[in-house]
Amino acid sequence: MPDFKKLDDLLQRFVDDGLPGCGICVAKKGEILFENYYGYADIENGVKLTQRNVYRQASLTKVAMYTMAMKLFEQGKFRMTDPIHEYFPEWKNTMKRVTRPDGAVDIVPVEHPITVKNIMNMTCGLPYQLFMGQKNGHPVSEAMSRAMKPLQEKGHFTLREQIKAISEVPIAFEPGTDWLYGFASELTAGLLEVIEGKPAELVIKEELFEPLEMDSSANFIFGDLGERLVANYWLERGKKLGEPGALKKGTPDRDASMVGPLGTVSGFQRVITNPSDYTHLMQMLANGGFYKGEQILGRKTIDLLRTNTITERMIDDDFTNNYLAGYGYGYGMRTLLDKYKGHSNGSLGQFGWTGGSGTWAEADPSEGTSVVYMHNLQPNLEEYHHLRMRAAVYACLD
Repeated sequence: MPDFKKLDDLLQRFVDDGLPGCGICVAKKGEILFENYYGYADIENGVKLTQRNVYRQASLTKVAMYTMAMKLFEQGKFRMTDPIHEYFPEWKNTMKRVTRPDGAVDIVPVEHPITVKNIMNMTCGLPYQLFMGQKNGHPVSEAMSRAMKPLQEKGHFTLREQIKAISEVPIAFEPGTDWLYGFASELTAGLLEVIEGKPAELVIKEELFEPLEMDSSANFIFGDLGERLVANYWLERGKKLGEPGALKKGTPDRDASMVGPLGTVSGFQRVITNPSDYTHLMQMLANGGFYKGEQILGRKTIDLLRTNTITERMIDDDFTNNYLAGYGYGYGMRTLLDKYKGHSNGSLGQFGWTGGSGTWAEADPSEGTSVVYMHNLQPNLEEYHHLRMRAAVYACLD
């Protein structure tokens, strides 16, 4: 059995240095190698973090959602080359922004329609809209916010209403020519809804989480998940972890990861889960698509899911920073292409994603291993915590 003392010491140090709490689960070929929880689920009320607590996943939702999409792909329910207007008719006449040499912007029709592949690999030209009081941002983000204003003013809106409203916005570039993180996720969730005829949240829960026995996982609150949800902490501007008054407990009007019962949160709700449950998903992806002898996803489909789909220019221009270094991008997930550039002691081809609330998961099919790490803090300080954790995990596995 590997010795995880280095990892155990590191995660305890995270909490000693001011992180509210964190949890981790490391597994290999169906066996849990290391699982532990540190700190508090609720500091103010003295609630210690345990295996039963659940966390907001934010963008780590993508691992589940794009896995579910690939299940439908291998059932022949869509092709990557399908134009999305076959599923969302209002997207038939998509327009794009073209910037002239003098800086003026023309709005012209796209040369090729947005396809399913473009929403699977974030090359559809749509970022996320502005949120939480942002004053400026990408011009398309600003246009998306204007398009969404009537829906937001009326109150609750559905994912389908959101997709229709955003169809009016000119995209940032010709589909497939650049990588831009954002609204492709909502379009992919919408695709699940149209194909299966029910909310995307139920598609994921009933067709992925339930076969994987992920009893503490859903894109919405059910049962006692609300009671088990960790507090969402904010690091006050200008403060460092560990300083007096640095942490403030999140409130609904200040929470980027809104959660609630099915149908109560506007648009597409993000996953709530914990390291123990999400390990079922990541172990399935790391071990040929099997869970307890049942094949959930084809091994060859997983290989497609984790194949880099973006060009070297896209990686250099759009997908490189200290956190993403060494990775390419497959369908909804990053995939490790260069260990040296990424300063990674893991394996080529390991793949996963992260979440804005501080969550991280990766699967390594070459060794059948998976790692799931979670905390809930915003900003999530991912570069500081995740890359150190990643190095310690893979050192222990060696």
